[in-house]
Amino acid sequence: MNNEQSFKSVKEIDQIEQIQSFYISIDSPTLKKIYLCMIKEKNGSGIIPILVSSGPWLLLLFSEQLQKFLFKEGSVLWIYFAFAYIFILTMSVILHFHEKSWASVHIEIIQEILQDRKEQSKVES
Repeated sequence: MNNEQSFKSVKEIDQIEQIQSFYISIDSPTLKKIYLCMIKEKNGSGIIPILVSSGPWLLLLFSEQLQKFLFKEGSVLWIYFAFAYIFILTMSVILHFHEKSWASVHIEIIQEILQDRKEQSKVES
């Protein structure tokens, strides 16, 4: 393992510890509400899935005008358009799955804290 991978791992572990510390400081009812928000986030209720699925339809709607503009005599605009579109689409998908994975981390941390609190309250009773 090289130093760059090691540093990234340490940075991610540090982030997880900060998230855990933050959630531990929050009361259980509020933590349950945050948990529900994280489930919503993980399930992809956001703009990126809409963008990915509706973008091609929007282009299809204006395809005739777009073709006339992009493919006029000797124009290479279509190459720039294709690269820009593929780049934006790729970055959107990567961002979506990155956020979805972090939402999973938050969900696991919150579940663990809530379960520990539940078990602790049983022991104290």
